[in-house]
Amino acid sequence: MIDPEFYDRVGGEATFRKLVHEFYKGVAEDPPLREMYPEEDLGPAEDRLRMFLEQYWGGPKTYQEQRGHPRLRMRHFEFKVTPTQRDRWLKHMLAALDTIEGLDPADDEAMRDYLERAAHFMINSDD
Repeated sequence: MIDPEFYDRVGGEATFRKLVHEFYKGVAEDPPLREMYPEEDLGPAEDRLRMFLEQYWGGPKTYQEQRGHPRLRMRHFEFKVTPTQRDRWLKHMLAALDTIEGLDPADDEAMRDYLERAAHFMINSDD
């Protein structure tokens, strides 16, 4: 169970907006990973991931209100998510997390743990 105060404690929307924006800056510069994002404009993907992470960490339920249950594996099934793609995704996500200043070490560790578990969960294909 997520601590209901986690979202506010880590900085709320501003923190998740920065985290996801920094992540997608990395994606944009990583052609093999970028191929997994069919939209020319990464903005909509950025919004969806931000809303998902905000909801997961105790923030607004906007993701579920707009898109329904996350069903992460199902929503990504059309994409070949290999261990290599997982590693690329995780590299950019953890680098983005490194840009968030002032996180309590326990909160930082909780976020890193979740991101690593989520990345492993998404694998649906071999390299």
